[in-house]
Amino acid sequence: MMFRLVMCIWILTLTSGPTATFAEAAPRILAIGDSLLAWHKQRGRSIADVVSTELKEPIRNRSVGGARLMYELPVTGAMGLNVSRQFKRGPWEWVLVSGGGNDLLFGCGCSRCDRQIERMVSGDGRRGVVPNLLYRIRKTGAKVIVIGYLRSPGVGSMIDGCKQEGDTYEARLAKTAQHMNGVFFVSNADLVPHGDRSFHSGDMIHPSPKGSAAIGRRVAALIRQVDQSR
Repeated sequence: MMFRLVMCIWILTLTSGPTATFAEAAPRILAIGDSLLAWHKQRGRSIADVVSTELKEPIRNRSVGGARLMYELPVTGAMGLNVSRQFKRGPWEWVLVSGGGNDLLFGCGCSRCDRQIERMVSGDGRRGVVPNLLYRIRKTGAKVIVIGYLRSPGVGSMIDGCKQEGDTYEARLAKTAQHMNGVFFVSNADLVPHGDRSFHSGDMIHPSPKGSAAIGRRVAALIRQVDQSR
């Protein structure tokens, strides 16, 4: 019981951070996912906040640190630790999605993760938890941007051992985007120069404000490009 209470307080803290404020009452962009999108939310410097500032429009950010794609506990899952349950039908034209890193880190320890990856997304990119979530979102008419993770700059991180698994997983996500109209994959594998710590927070896992800003600008540029092509 105490564990659930602590988790509830932690989730509420992570989900109550500010987002950029604009005159429009109903955002057309939703962000769901894990700490990649939730990091710096309370400071108004998350990836979603950067996208909001770049596009000069509000964004609803429901991402939660520690969230997984495959998460079974009902109470904390409903509160956001299950990424798919963060998505609710709404006036969304775009949905930003991150997820999978915690499933690899905690689900298989970034070692022998073939089965875990296969459950999330099959080799051809057409089946699994992620494609199912994206199909569900696309049925509402919203376009989707799946955002890839930063890579270690080669100066030490607890996720260094996840590189091969992460590369395999994201290659499959790219295939999913190729198969599904209205779904886009933004890779950040090339974002961090070797030896440059400045794109990461002190834990060398999550993005620094500089890293969030760089990713946010990539995402905003893609939304702007697609919107202008219509």
